[in-house]
Amino acid sequence: MHCKVCKFLTGSLIFAVFTAVLGFFQYGYCIGVINAPQKIIEVHYAEVLEIVVENTGNATGGTNAPPADVGKHPTITMLWSMSVAMFAVGGMISSFAVGWIGDKMGRVRALQLLNILAITGNVFLGVAAMTSISHILIIIGRLITGLYCGIMSGIVPLYVSEIAPTPLRGALGTFHQLATVIGILISQILGLRFLLGSSSLWPLLLSLSGFAAMLQLILLFFCPESPRYLYIKIGEMEAAKKSLLWLRGNYDPTQDLEEMEREKEEASKEKSVSILQLITSTTYRQPFMVAIMVHLAQQFSGINAIFYYSTDIFTEAGIKEPVYATIGVGAINTLFTVVALALIEKAGRRILFLGGMFGMFVCTILMTVGLLLQVTYSWMSYISMVAIFVFVSVFELGPGPIPWFIVSELFSQGPRPSAVALAGFANWFSNFMVGMCFQYVARFTGAYVFLIFAAFLFGFGMFIYIKVPETKGKSFEEIAEEFRRRKKGSGRGSRAATELEHLGGNPQA
Repeated sequence: MHCKVCKFLTGSLIFAVFTAVLGFFQYGYCIGVINAPQKIIEVHYAEVLEIVVENTGNATGGTNAPPADVGKHPTITMLWSMSVAMFAVGGMISSFAVGWIGDKMGRVRALQLLNILAITGNVFLGVAAMTSISHILIIIGRLITGLYCGIMSGIVPLYVSEIAPTPLRGALGTFHQLATVIGILISQILGLRFLLGSSSLWPLLLSLSGFAAMLQLILLFFCPESPRYLYIKIGEMEAAKKSLLWLRGNYDPTQDLEEMEREKEEASKEKSVSILQLITSTTYRQPFMVAIMVHLAQQFSGINAIFYYSTDIFTEAGIKEPVYATIGVGAINTLFTVVALALIEKAGRRILFLGGMFGMFVCTILMTVGLLLQVTYSWMSYISMVAIFVFVSVFELGPGPIPWFIVSELFSQGPRPSAVALAGFANWFSNFMVGMCFQYVARFTGAYVFLIFAAFLFGFGMFIYIKVPETKGKSFEEIAEEFRRRKKGSGRGSRAATELEHLGGNPQA
């Protein structure tokens, strides 16, 4: 890392960012943990409900132990789908509360109280096997942890973007995705049968993220509140200065305080920006569309579908233990997120996002060809395998981490919480839609399903190329000016100077 950037990187700042992104570790763990013990939990559901599925697949009532294919029973299928989907439902519901909770309680205090919610949800998961209503407790536990992650996934990027120095804003923003993929990888490893993915230990496996919640709850007592929140939102300049000195060490905070003062003056001219006003106002239309579209691009890229198909593809390639290959994909995920951390402030957000979308587009084409021809040519399955590894690699270079922090860069203090809430909802909703619809679409289209994602990638890629500005190293005023410049370039410049003044600057920024 360049020496000019290194001077901003202090132990205190690293500690605060690490503590904050423990929330995204929980998010990643909750995403990945539910897959490994699926068959075991389905059998447990059947035992509790006294459902038996014969080897032919016909369901009967009885007390005999159910076979491993009990998941074919419609009741078990419905309960399992709810067990998985309730996490995303919780996230969708709570994402709208990000702005209100973040502004009313502050970033740190909000995260502390949210962790109580996370611990509660994990308690439900941990004790589920001890009761005769384990399926209900798991669904409730997943819903509660989803409620936590929905709000957390908005507040943590807010906090990190507000405590990060401008030269480090992108690199530190990548830590969200790094924590997520580490959480997924650890859940995959712990889900192995000889570790916690057994018929006796699966409740512990499901509830283990509760320990991360307890750790974050404790560490947050030692973290300062966001200096931007202290200064701009509640007007406590001395507290903001103290927070800056804690985060940056022995330095002169005058320049940062002056920047906050300018943003506070601009914010004082703004009316209160509600979610409805953000949606309907032409003032924020350009950055709002960018914020929503980058999150939709992330989820409709097909990343979850790739993971869904990976086990089948690895099996076709002759791998006896495809679960280890899937863990390998998780490891690649983690490795390239670290690479993105190093590149994000050098290459910039825009080029990495576009490069990632193009690479994923190529991989979906290769995936389609591989899936179509692997029956005739067995070696084509290896093409599909390579496409999977390259797909997740380029995803983590741009489309994976960037949406989580670029929204905070596009908006000033006034509309930022509402923008983060709506972008988070878009992410959760599209995640839910892909999870619920992919299997049905895949059954109908077969191997051609990835051409649908190729079309999405092409369309979102064109939008990003035309509409998304580079935000690397720029202040909110400079980003607002970039939007104004782009609007003038589209031939609608007469109102440009007033359309986006509320983003944090003036027309002369």
